[in-house]
Amino acid sequence: YFYGTFPEDFTWGVSSSAYQVEGGWDADGKGPSIWDVFTHVPGNIKNNDNGDVACDSYNKVEEDIYLLRALGVKNYRFSLSWPRIFPTGRNNSINSHGVDYYNRLIDGLVANNITPIVTLHHWDLPQALQDIGGWESNALIDLFDSFADFCFQTFGDRVKFWITFNEPQVIAWVGYGLGIFPPNVKDPGSAPYKVAHILLKAHAKVYHTYDDKYRASQGGIIALCPNIDWAEPKTPSDARDIEAADRYLQFVVGWFAHPIFKNGDYPEVMKWKVGNRSELQDLPSSRLPVFTAEEREYIRGTADVFCFNTYSSKIVTHSTTRLKPFSYEYDQEVLTKVDSSWPSSAVSDHRAVAWGLRRLLNWIKEEYGNPPIYIIENGVGIKTKSDVDDNARIFYYKTYIDEALKAYKLDGVNLKGYNAWSLMDDFEWLEGYDPRFGLHQVDFDNPNRPRTPKRSAVYYAEIIRSNGIPLPKEDE
Repeated sequence: YFYGTFPEDFTWGVSSSAYQVEGGWDADGKGPSIWDVFTHVPGNIKNNDNGDVACDSYNKVEEDIYLLRALGVKNYRFSLSWPRIFPTGRNNSINSHGVDYYNRLIDGLVANNITPIVTLHHWDLPQALQDIGGWESNALIDLFDSFADFCFQTFGDRVKFWITFNEPQVIAWVGYGLGIFPPNVKDPGSAPYKVAHILLKAHAKVYHTYDDKYRASQGGIIALCPNIDWAEPKTPSDARDIEAADRYLQFVVGWFAHPIFKNGDYPEVMKWKVGNRSELQDLPSSRLPVFTAEEREYIRGTADVFCFNTYSSKIVTHSTTRLKPFSYEYDQEVLTKVDSSWPSSAVSDHRAVAWGLRRLLNWIKEEYGNPPIYIIENGVGIKTKSDVDDNARIFYYKTYIDEALKAYKLDGVNLKGYNAWSLMDDFEWLEGYDPRFGLHQVDFDNPNRPRTPKRSAVYYAEIIRSNGIPLPKEDE
């Protein structure tokens, strides 16, 4: 265990996302999102839960801000619901009630010295845009840019930290490859690559719009936010396992970070693997699309900081995978597993492996030239009706934050901020309301959705107040 504190300007926060907390799914002219449509089909979500009311944050701006003030956070990361602002996904339908809601939230945060970190897209695409092809359609590049432009113009006088996409790898793979998230496209060999290609172009376009039109007057920063599990080679002395672990990281993270932070193009190992396998599959060209020289130039450097979400680690070995059916997963030629001794949680592949965070932070530092790093989501889900006495969660935060502290203090990682997931229990996608991730408990059986601070909220507030984990007075 390591004692110490973070730099003065370190930013502590908590995170949430629109569909998971807001509710008000059709309130005041909001249009349907792909998650509204998907959760309304019986059998799609555990217990037939949905986000129709969720935590009712749409009607509880003051209460949410009160909770944030009590925690003492420096920032609050939330997302904008695209269909709440543009019900049809297009700027010819602006919903003033939605705009008012976000203005009240942002004004309330700023009034309390809490920095808003705003995600433009956290999975809840307007259904109207899914109807024209969703992220498989190039039309979404301009449509997303038009939405972002409106948000910069409307909120950018007060919002100085923007995230374009939350976990783009999840959109591409879980939405279009596995097809278990909406829009439920099951095309594992090609669609994920096609979608990622479009997401990268959309992200770059929005970055340039901010750069060209707003940065000079607003002075904010903008990035995207991948999800990353640390990949530990099964046998650290085995070159094949080391290569496999790096390959896994390149396929999951490098897919989006390599073009942005390095050279405007996909990682070499991705181009090689997908290209080689496509050839063996008798395809006329690689399933991985190609960027033109202009596109590479346009995409390179389109992030001011490195943001990411992380929950767990994997053990990775090399694996010889089959050529059919075509699959992004098989293309990686790896086998991932977990160590049964790692503590489990409410989400099957989220096991607590705190030391993985320090290794991951060092990997990002080495791979991308020590950029300023923000951990945007980190936390643990516990499956129980009530977990106000959540010692397991306290232990998770204590150990993970301590590993982040070591990375900052001992390894020279340029870590700028840490955000806990999440402010309160919320709708956890396919799992419904079963896994509870919150620092505050929400009673989903009560129509008023009362919030109760858990012990972890008190603990996290103490870490924020101390700016880390100082040596106890009696030990000094």
